Amino acid sequence: QENMSASPHVLNGSRDGQRMGEWKMVDTMIVDGLWDVYNQYHMGITAENVAKAHGITREMQDTLAAASQRKAAAAQAAGKFADEIVGVSIPQRKGDPVLFNSDEFINAKTTAEVLAGLRPAFDKAGSVTAGNASGINDGAAAVMVMSAKKAAALGLTPLARIAAFGTTGLDPATMGMGPVSATQKALQRAGWKAADVDLFELNEAFAAQACAVNQALDIDPAKVNVNGGAIAIGHPIGASGCRILVTLLHEMQRSGAKKGVAALCIGGGMGVSLAVER
Repeated sequence: QENMSASPHVLNGSRDGQRMGEWKMVDTMIVDGLWDVYNQYHMGITAENVAKAHGITREMQDTLAAASQRKAAAAQAAGKFADEIVGVSIPQRKGDPVLFNSDEFINAKTTAEVLAGLRPAFDKAGSVTAGNASGINDGAAAVMVMSAKKAAALGLTPLARIAAFGTTGLDPATMGMGPVSATQKALQRAGWKAADVDLFELNEAFAAQACAVNQALDIDPAKVNVNGGAIAIGHPIGASGCRILVTLLHEMQRSGAKKGVAALCIGGGMGVSLAVER
């Protein structure tokens, strides 16, 4: 689970006091989640690095971001997320509790033209904006993992089996490319080729890295994030890995897909990928 909106500001050293010098509050959401400790800059700069290294233009990023919003809005309207969401009852001061059971970050009105009007968020001369990057989100996800023997003993029908996984490290400055090497490792271990995979859920931390990852893996865009990605749905950083897996499993069941891959980048220079099969 992740609660980014409630991440506190802290005063380091406040227990014993500050005798001299400046005493600055620290935003823990930034320093603990969105900051590259190796290069001392925001994760948004790593996306700028990826865009420059792989020739990803502002137009390509805005196009992917708009498509993510469009697909997610259509999926939400069609009720495709209903089976994977457990509603949360929120008590009210007056009246009955409110059932929160629909993701609120999706923006059906977003277009590439609207996104093109936004200013760069991290580098004045850059291409990464608030609109083609994932947002500040809260969320939670869960899965249950057990052996086939245990599932049979309990009379449970698994959604899928884990075929293989891959975890890799890379230069923190381009951490967004982590899903490439991680997915290549997972595919190799599973004995699959990218073309064998029916559906991919590749987390959209930034459109820049999402475009570059799709390009590097040389996969059919029609198989990727078919119901939108994190730019639209949200990227609660501590929960996103499980969230994209849950979304993948339900879409595989709905569409009859046999093989799927879920992958995401990790700040600090890692990638993780999971290959599942029905």
